[in-house]
Amino acid sequence: MNDSTSNAGRSPVPAMIGLCAVILIVAAMYWASNVFAPISFALLIIAMVWPLQRALQARLPQLVALLVCLVGTIVVMGIFTLLLGWSLNRVGIYVLSDTARFQTMYNELAAWLEGHGIAVSGLWEQHFNVSWILRIVQQVTGRLNSTLTFSLVVLIYVMLGLLEVGDIGRKLRRFKSGSLGYAFLVGSGETGAKLRRYMLVRTLMSIMTGVLVWGLTYSAGLSLSAEWGVIAFALNYIPVIGPLFATVLPTLFAIAQFETWQAAILIFVFLNLIQFLVGSYLEPRIAGKSLSLSPVMVLFAVFFGTFLWGIAGAFIGVPIVIAIVTICAHHDSSRWIADILGSPPADPEAG
Repeated sequence: MNDSTSNAGRSPVPAMIGLCAVILIVAAMYWASNVFAPISFALLIIAMVWPLQRALQARLPQLVALLVCLVGTIVVMGIFTLLLGWSLNRVGIYVLSDTARFQTMYNELAAWLEGHGIAVSGLWEQHFNVSWILRIVQQVTGRLNSTLTFSLVVLIYVMLGLLEVGDIGRKLRRFKSGSLGYAFLVGSGETGAKLRRYMLVRTLMSIMTGVLVWGLTYSAGLSLSAEWGVIAFALNYIPVIGPLFATVLPTLFAIAQFETWQAAILIFVFLNLIQFLVGSYLEPRIAGKSLSLSPVMVLFAVFFGTFLWGIAGAFIGVPIVIAIVTICAHHDSSRWIADILGSPPADPEAG
């Protein structure tokens, strides 16, 4: 009787306050994406680089160690960007050099659609014209400029963050066990270890996917096999969306090159088989249960991150969820969030 009375009289105000706080935080992340997106990327890079920074600081001055880490980060980002830019540029040149074949494929598709009652006769003239090409060039140029600015801001945050990690850690160690500060300290350390493992596994799986895609397209005689392998490697860092594009694009080129749907369907099936074996079979077993999230949560993280910050959000969405789950699991008031978002706890008796 007392329990039912206390539950009935419990005020819904705290729950409403929490819901309003979540809505305000999401709105701030959306409208201030120029601030939160670079910070999120910088925190991910700091989690990757901090062990190297700490090891170098034990033997070198702090600023020298920081310079080495920043140069290494710039080199890795530069190589990744150059490889992706080279492959996309090669694909673009190939499309421009073989415009007649793609025009023929479009005409055949338009004739087939019109035969089934879908009129697309004026679509090419209305949308694929000189003004459309100019808009695409302007958008690409603007995106490159914004990407360079974004990368520069991220590097500044990384530099400042690496200088402050040690001081922040010493401040958090002053909190008592069971407090929010102590939970954040322990959770942050565990989050860094999980993110490093996540990125290592993701890199290994991306390399494996790229090699397998290259081998498949090369053996099938599809043009630009090396470029498709590089694109598959780069896009595999974006769960769900990346493998989808890495599968569809070579299939479209296979239709144009082989001019038969049967060959394109075979390539499409084998590309999806590669993505399934690597992403759904090998990666969960190598990553382990500590990094596993429900497929629904991974899909939500990717699409919600895309809604907030575009392609950058699609890349960073899953690491953010891993960080939230790990940190929330270290305090009683937020452990329920980790239980909902994370994988189910292992049965100790089964072990």
